[in-house]
Amino acid sequence: MLNLSTKRVCVTGGGGFLGSFLCGKLSARGVKDIFVPRRRDYDLTTEAGIEKLFRDARPEVLFHLAAVVGGIGANLESPGRFFYENAIMGIQLIEAARRYAVEKTIVAGTICAYPKFTPAPFREETLWDGYPEETNAPYGIAKKALLVQCQAYRQQYGMNAIYLLPVNLYGMRDNFDLESSHVIPALIRKCIEARDRGDKSIVCWGDGTATREFLFVEDAADGLLAAAEKYDGAEPVNLGSGAEITIKDLVHTVARACNFTGEILWDTSRPNGQPRRLLDTSRAENWFGFRANTLLDEGLLKTVQWYEQTCGRVKTHTRTRRTIRSMASLGSAELSCFGSSDKAAC
Repeated sequence: MLNLSTKRVCVTGGGGFLGSFLCGKLSARGVKDIFVPRRRDYDLTTEAGIEKLFRDARPEVLFHLAAVVGGIGANLESPGRFFYENAIMGIQLIEAARRYAVEKTIVAGTICAYPKFTPAPFREETLWDGYPEETNAPYGIAKKALLVQCQAYRQQYGMNAIYLLPVNLYGMRDNFDLESSHVIPALIRKCIEARDRGDKSIVCWGDGTATREFLFVEDAADGLLAAAEKYDGAEPVNLGSGAEITIKDLVHTVARACNFTGEILWDTSRPNGQPRRLLDTSRAENWFGFRANTLLDEGLLKTVQWYEQTCGRVKTHTRTRRTIRSMASLGSAELSCFGSSDKAAC
């Protein structure tokens, strides 16, 4: 078992959504040397930025969480950026970790890497059985390439790099910008704004039949830590809750949590995304003892309460702009709780 408390730990994306919770849990574990690169100082899409990071941080353990992420709308609008920045950042980081003899590297992949029509529950053995869902494919393939790199470097260089596949995350400090957010934060914001304006309805993308699985961000951070401490294998491992819900049921659940009582309308001209997402989480439980603890209703209530307390109530004549950090950053960029678009990524 790896004793993280004695190690110099670097967390890319450590100022973001998942990374901020991971850093908090590392500190609670007694880790005193945690390095979080900020984009203003370290552009991780450049070789010079990565070299500077490794010279300054001298990590013994590297968590690579930094990513350019977003919902369906953001993926459709910026597929080239999502592919290039995620691929180049990860490939160069893993190569630098090899050259600087990092003791252990933990890479966060994505559920978007799975084939579009993967039978549910998704088992890691089926990761290469087809092409990803088209709206997510550039992002998913860029991240999946990092699994190949980790396995190739393990084979050739003996590098201890593990690869985890977190399902859709949600929770406090998420990105609530409607231009780039995922489904749960987008729905929370839409419902609360509609409630406060007195709107009679909200519009969501697709027809609501697609299913998703969600993992509370604090549980995801626990999973990363458990894997870092206890897992040293070459095979990818899912991180999820093991619970599936349709988008239609999710919307009504979020609406109840936000006390929005209006009508839910569906824009069926918009894509559903992948038809189903449900993970087989047996590897994580069997190989390093991880099981999610937070039920969806509980996590949603915590997230809604945080959003209302942090971002405030929206007035129809003005919007107070306040910022939260997002995993979509490379460690430092901030996204606004309130964007300028009414587009949600359902």
